[in-house]
Amino acid sequence: MSVDSAAKPLTRLADYRPPAWRVEAIELEFDLDALVTTVDARLRLAREHGDAAELRLDGEALELLHLDIDGRRLGPNEYTLAPGGLVIHQVPPRAVVSTRSRIRPAANSALEGVYLSGSLEDGFLLSQCEAEGFRRVTWCLDRPDVLSRYTVTLRADRARFPVLLAGGNPDGRGMLDGGRHWARFVDPTPKPSYLFALAAGHLECLEDTFVAEDGHTVRLAIWAEHAEIARCAHAMACLKAAFAWDERRFGRRYDLDVFHVVATHDFAMGAMENTGLNIFNSKYLLATPDQATDEDYRHVLAVVGHEYFHHWSGNRVTCRDWFQLSLKEGLTVYREQEFESDLASRTLRRIEDVRTLWRVQFGEDAGPLAHPVRPEQYAEINNFYTATVYDKGAEIVRMLATLLGRDGFRRGLDLYFARHDGQAVTIEDFLAALGDANDRDLSSWLAWYRHAGTPVLEVEGHHDAATRRFSLTLRQRAAKGDAVVRPVPVAVALFAGDGGRIAMREGEDAAPCRDGVLLLDAAERTWTFHGVDAPPVVSLLRGFSAPVRLADAADGTALALLARHEDDGFNRWFAGDALSRLLFAQALAHGRPDAAPFEGWIGALRAAFADASLDPAILAEMLTPADEGSLAEPLTEVDPDAVRRARERIEGGLAAALAPSLMERYEALASATEADMSPVAQARRRLRNRCLALLCCADDAGVARASRHYDEARTLTDRLAAMTCLAQAGDARAEQVLAAFAERHAADPLVLDKWFALQATIPRPGTLERVVALTLHPAFRWENPNKVYALLLAFAQRNPSVFHRPDGAGYRFIGDAVLRLDAITPQVAARLATAFGAWRRYEPLRRALMRAELFRLDARGGLSDNLADIVRRSLDAS
Repeated sequence: MSVDSAAKPLTRLADYRPPAWRVEAIELEFDLDALVTTVDARLRLAREHGDAAELRLDGEALELLHLDIDGRRLGPNEYTLAPGGLVIHQVPPRAVVSTRSRIRPAANSALEGVYLSGSLEDGFLLSQCEAEGFRRVTWCLDRPDVLSRYTVTLRADRARFPVLLAGGNPDGRGMLDGGRHWARFVDPTPKPSYLFALAAGHLECLEDTFVAEDGHTVRLAIWAEHAEIARCAHAMACLKAAFAWDERRFGRRYDLDVFHVVATHDFAMGAMENTGLNIFNSKYLLATPDQATDEDYRHVLAVVGHEYFHHWSGNRVTCRDWFQLSLKEGLTVYREQEFESDLASRTLRRIEDVRTLWRVQFGEDAGPLAHPVRPEQYAEINNFYTATVYDKGAEIVRMLATLLGRDGFRRGLDLYFARHDGQAVTIEDFLAALGDANDRDLSSWLAWYRHAGTPVLEVEGHHDAATRRFSLTLRQRAAKGDAVVRPVPVAVALFAGDGGRIAMREGEDAAPCRDGVLLLDAAERTWTFHGVDAPPVVSLLRGFSAPVRLADAADGTALALLARHEDDGFNRWFAGDALSRLLFAQALAHGRPDAAPFEGWIGALRAAFADASLDPAILAEMLTPADEGSLAEPLTEVDPDAVRRARERIEGGLAAALAPSLMERYEALASATEADMSPVAQARRRLRNRCLALLCCADDAGVARASRHYDEARTLTDRLAAMTCLAQAGDARAEQVLAAFAERHAADPLVLDKWFALQATIPRPGTLERVVALTLHPAFRWENPNKVYALLLAFAQRNPSVFHRPDGAGYRFIGDAVLRLDAITPQVAARLATAFGAWRRYEPLRRALMRAELFRLDARGGLSDNLADIVRRSLDAS
C-alpha cells in the first residue's frame, strides 16, 4: 500500500495546539539498500491532551507493510491511509505503535528523507529531515515540539555499505550472516524528528579529538569520499576552534562522546545540524588552496561553526513550531558572525553581512515575498528558510546584544539555556530569559518579529552656537505604511570639521554617552549634547547597529570626511559606500556624477591608500562599489541596462582616477600570490585582485596584466580573479583560458561550479546563449542543486542586464528550467522561481514580461507545493 501527499492546507500560528500525544522513545531499525530500504519503527506513545483515541501519524512516499499496536497486528478497517498521513482509529492512552515500511532511496530526487548521493553502484545513503523530511523515513509525529529519545540500528551489506552512522553515541556494532553487518546508536537527549540523521556507504574518515575544560573528550570524525578526504584538514581545524570558542565565549559544552560530519555533493541546503551527525554540502567543508578560494576558506569556518553552535541554539533548546524558526537560525547566525569576527576580521565580516542584508533581505522585504521574521502563516515551510528569518533574525539578536551589553547578553543566554534545556520553546521565551536575567521588559522587541518591512530612520540636527548645544532628532518611519514603533538602537558619533571626535555629553558635567548608543523607542526622540562648538558631522548606525534604511541628507562633503576619519572601521566603509551610491544616483539621472562629491570620494580613497594601518581587505571593500542589484534596490522602476551603465561609469571613473595608486599597490603585493591561507595573506590577495579588476577597467594594459596574473597564479583565488577579468572584458584569450581551466579541474565538481557561475555572470551579449549551451555540458546535472545554483541561479540573480533582456528570452529560459526542476527537486525549483519575485519594481516592458512568465507557470497546473506557493505569493495583488 502506498499513498502520495496532497496539497498542504495553510498552516497558521494562531491555530497552534500542543501535541495530543507524547512520544517517549523511538526505536528504528533499517535494512539499508540503495533501491529498497525497509524501516521498522516502534513509537512508545502516551496521550498528553484530550481523551480522543484517534492517532494521526505523518507519512509521505512510504509503502506500509504492516502496523501493530502493543504487538497486535491491525486489520485494514482499524486504520486509514490518508494523503500525507496514517490515521489509527483506536489507540490506548499508553501504547507502542509499530510499523514496517519500504522506502526507495535511489528514486528519491526530492533530497528529503533518506536518499542516494552519487551513483547507484558506489554512492552512499544519507538523510535530510528538516523541516518535514522525517515523514519520508517512517510514520511519525513529525513536528518540532515532539521530542523523543532515539535508538537507531542500521543493517546493510558490509561490502556495499562499510560505514554505518547515525546521530547520538555509538552503542555497539557487529557482523551478521551473509556478509552483512550492523551498528547501533543511542541519542540520550530528547530531540525532534527533524534532527534525525543517518549515513551509510564508502566513506573515508579524518579523526581528531577535542578535550573540554572539564576533561570530557570528544571524538571528532569528518567523513568524505576517498578522493576528497585530504581536503578536510581545514574543516577539522575549524571544528576544533568552534568547540573551544563556544565554551570560552558562551560557556557551552558538547555533551555527546562523538561528533560526526559527512560531506556530500547532493544536498539542497548548506549543511544540517543533526545531533552528533552533521550533514554538509561539500562546498562548505572541502578546502585546499588549489581547489578552494579564500572566500571558500572563510565559508568553511563560518558554516562549520554555525552547525556546531546549533547543538545548543537549536538542538538542546529547539523550536516549538516552525513559526519560531528564527529562534534557532537568527540566534545561531549571530553566534556564527561573532565566531568568525573573533577569529578573523570583525570589520570585514560586518561589511560582508551588511552587503548581503541590503542586497537580499532588504529586497525581500520590499517585494511580494516579504514576510515577518515570525510569519503568521505559511503554505510550505521550506520556502521560509529566507534571508528574513536568518539574516534579519540575526540583526534582531545583535540589537539585543547591543542593548544589554556583552555581559548582560551572556547572562541572558545562560538563563535561556538553563531554563529551557530539553524543551521546544518560542521567541517570547527567548526574550523573557534575556529580560529576566537583566531585569528588563523586552516585550516591545516582539514588534521586530511580528512585522515585515524595513523601517526608515530619519535624522535632523540643530546646532545652537550661543549655548554650544547640538540637538539630534531621530524619527522612525514604519515600513509598508504601518504605525508600528520598534525599539531601534542607533550608535552615533560626532566629528568636528578637522575629523576629530567630539565627546557626546547630555549635560555640562555629564559623562559621555555610553558607547554612543541611543535607543529610539518611540516614533520620535531628541537628544541634546553640550559643549559642541560648531555644527558637527554625525556618523549614524555605527557598526550598522539596526537593520533600517537611513534617510540621511548628509552631503558629499560630510560623507568624505567620515570616509577619511571615522575610527569605526565599518562606518568608514559605510561613508564611502554612501558616497558611491550618491554618485551612482547622479550618473543614473544625469549621465555622469557631479565633480565635487566625486573628488571627495577619490580623495578619501587616496587617504585610505596612504593609511598604513588599514586592513588591505577593508581597502579592497572601499574600492568596490555595490553590485547592480543592491544599487537598484531603492529604485521604484528599474531599468537594468541603465543601472549597469551608471555603475560602469562610477567604476571606470574610479579606476582612471586612481590608476597610479592601483598599479603601485598591485606591484607591492606581488608576494600575496603565495599559497598562504592565513587571514593576513587572504586580505593581501583580496586587495591585489581588486586592484587588478580596476586596472582592467582603466585601459587595455590591464587586460594583458590579467593574462599574466592567470599564468602566474598559485591559488584558485588568483586564477579565478584573472579569468573573471578576461571573460568580462571579452578578451580574445578568455575562451582559451576557460577551456584550459575546465580541463584542469574536470574531476572536481566544486571547482567546476565556480567555472559555471563565472560564465553565467558575464554581463555581455551572448551570455544567455552560453548558459543554455552549458546546460548540455557533461559536468552539469539537473539533479544536483549545486550545479543548478552555480549556473542558473547565478545567472538569474547576479547578471541582471542579461537575465532581464528586453526580449524576455532570459525569463522564458528560467521559467522552463523551473518547470523542469519542479519534477526533480521542488525545493530547488521554488528557490529559482524567486528570481521573478520583484517583477513589480521593473520598468513597464520587463514588468509585463515577468508577470506573464509567472502566469505561465501558474497555468501549468500540477505544481509542487513548494513552487505553487512561490508563484501564488509573487502574483498576489497583481
